[in-house]
Amino acid sequence: MDTNKLRSLCPALQNKTYFNYGGQGPLPNSSLEAITASWKCIQELGPFTADVWPYIAKEVNSTRRLLAQCCGVPPHRLALTENVTSGCVLPLWGLPLTEGDRLLISDCEHPGVVSACVELARRQNLAIDVLPVKQLRGAQTQCDAAVVEAIDQTLTPRTRLVVLSHVLWNTGQVMPIAAVADQLSQHPQQPFLLVDAAQSFGQISVEDAAAAADIYAFTGHKWACGPEGLGGVALSERVVAEAAPTVIGWRSLRDESKADLSSTDLFHNDSRRFEVATSCVPLMAGLRCSLQLLENAGSGQQRWDRIRTLSSSLWQALQELEAVKPLLEVAPASGLVSFQIIGDAPPAEHVNQLGAQGLWIRDLADPSCLRACTHITTTDEDINALVAAISAL
Repeated sequence: MDTNKLRSLCPALQNKTYFNYGGQGPLPNSSLEAITASWKCIQELGPFTADVWPYIAKEVNSTRRLLAQCCGVPPHRLALTENVTSGCVLPLWGLPLTEGDRLLISDCEHPGVVSACVELARRQNLAIDVLPVKQLRGAQTQCDAAVVEAIDQTLTPRTRLVVLSHVLWNTGQVMPIAAVADQLSQHPQQPFLLVDAAQSFGQISVEDAAAAADIYAFTGHKWACGPEGLGGVALSERVVAEAAPTVIGWRSLRDESKADLSSTDLFHNDSRRFEVATSCVPLMAGLRCSLQLLENAGSGQQRWDRIRTLSSSLWQALQELEAVKPLLEVAPASGLVSFQIIGDAPPAEHVNQLGAQGLWIRDLADPSCLRACTHITTTDEDINALVAAISAL
């Protein structure tokens, strides 16, 4: 793989050693130029003229088709969103849940999604159960079997929703989403499966998981190296058919031209019912450009292999440091490498110390640890510099 060109296009990688791809990926110059060109085109056509609408429709439709292709679903099952949270929450709150139903949420979910579930449970008098996956730190095959067993033990006759990330944002463990979806389809209630894909899209293969989940929400600004403010959510056919729109705007409507107080069929009968209103169209050109740059650098499998090779190298080097303990017992199956430094200093202090040297990682609260992410643009020199700095700490 030739990743030097992509690295050279990212200003954020020129003056620092960057390991925060799981927080936000660097935006290549080509993508920024695509955004600017799109914005200029809209202004030249006129931001609200008859001439601009065909251009906007083309941008929206081409972006929807591309993201749907990435997720292995037809375009009518792909809604455009602003971020992972909106992609999770908008369809979640429209699910046909009733009082007394139970939600099963893993103990490694992001606070934004957990809080939305807690508030939904409060409003609709639902119960919440916890799916224990935080302790899974071993080989992938063992993890997959343990997840299926844990779900089997924690499901109840009233469970109607399971919430489980594809890649756990704190430990980096990959979850067997397709197997879980198959398992839930055999449950009498056939619980819905909501997947936070913030750490998977643009990094690992997502087609099988996205096609199997009921709600598979992702963003373009992390591993896909696109602009912040644009993402998507792949929805199952039954969510499209059974879930009601929640936050409603003109993009949700079949006919946005007039208000009809007597109509009972206001909304699109596809994923667009979960889109709201005006969004930033130029961002679409930027995300498509970033995805193309990643594809030019190598196939999806090649990129994933490189990411795992780099994360394994980092994990192994950290494993050899006396005062450092990686969270995972084996080399990661993704680019997330979480670890703890034994001592009295809080993780945030280590982040600041490393940042002062131009090395950027992040700290996490639960479990309390540090996290460094490798991408295809990471180099062996980057890893060596980080390991040397941590060793000096």
